[in-house]
Amino acid sequence: MTEDYRTEQLDPAFYADREMLQAFLKKNGLVLEADMDCAFGIFDLEDNLCGCGCAAGSLLKCFAVEESLRGQNALGTLVSLLVQNRFQQGYRVLRVITRSHNRDLFLACGFYEVVSAGGLTMLENVRSGPETFARSVMPEEKPAGRIGAVVMNCNPFTLGHRGLVEYAAAHCDFLYLFVVEEDRSDFPAEVRFRLVEEGTADLPKVHVVKSGPYMISQATFPTYFLKQDEDAVSLQTELDITLFAERIAPALGIGVRFAGEEPKDPVTARYNEAMARILPAAGIAFKQIPRITGDDGEVVSASYVRKLLKENGVCPEVLSMVPATTAAYLKEEWKQ
Repeated sequence: MTEDYRTEQLDPAFYADREMLQAFLKKNGLVLEADMDCAFGIFDLEDNLCGCGCAAGSLLKCFAVEESLRGQNALGTLVSLLVQNRFQQGYRVLRVITRSHNRDLFLACGFYEVVSAGGLTMLENVRSGPETFARSVMPEEKPAGRIGAVVMNCNPFTLGHRGLVEYAAAHCDFLYLFVVEEDRSDFPAEVRFRLVEEGTADLPKVHVVKSGPYMISQATFPTYFLKQDEDAVSLQTELDITLFAERIAPALGIGVRFAGEEPKDPVTARYNEAMARILPAAGIAFKQIPRITGDDGEVVSASYVRKLLKENGVCPEVLSMVPATTAAYLKEEWKQ
């Protein structure tokens, strides 16, 4: 950039900085997302904000550059500042999710394409990230035969989850059970992971692993660049499943993915519909399994267990819907 511009770090938690970022992004047809913890701005000689870039954890987002800065490597400057800041904060692998027509701009900033789907592209600052992740979760003795996968949040681990895992394990030779690692649930990620490990310890073919950064959640999917009439859930779903089908499953030899039917949650039902469409086209089978119901005919679900916990605490009905390992945790640790 020329000497007519300067860069400055902004604090999204500071009201004046946040208002300035929000107004600038709005002027450029974008929305400021709530979870930012870092931002940089480019200012002209009159202290007008002319460009910005932000980050939430390891995800870089909310980029906007005015026309007057185009062709001056403004994006490269913002990305460089954000990368340096994120490294200082301990983040090493950084990611961007953007519209595919911006792909080359981020490639020029040293990022590498991970996956593209639905007009969106995910990039990161390392080569072969999904394959490196796959090697990190693979057991020492490489599994053979029919390899399956289940992805679960388990908030908390219930008999419904246990039933799905039992079915999946019985229909393959080895099963990867990915527990969503993101810590945005009622039960902390480490607790959920431990309950799943304990609740499946008697199933020798089941390999419980953390989902890592390549299972894109609705909570972390950036929507700042979407128009009002665009469906964020559909776009996130398309990108997530395509990433699994093109990069994760081949690296781990996964040939079938299992999921429970979803009679109540429309978002999960749409996710299952998308898996049924995308996975077979990539040569990966998809199996939906009927949900387990209790004596009252109610589907055994983690959301129902959480509802009962909030209303009645660790009551007999809750204990009837969870494995003994989850029940033991609730009796000892749960506090309303």
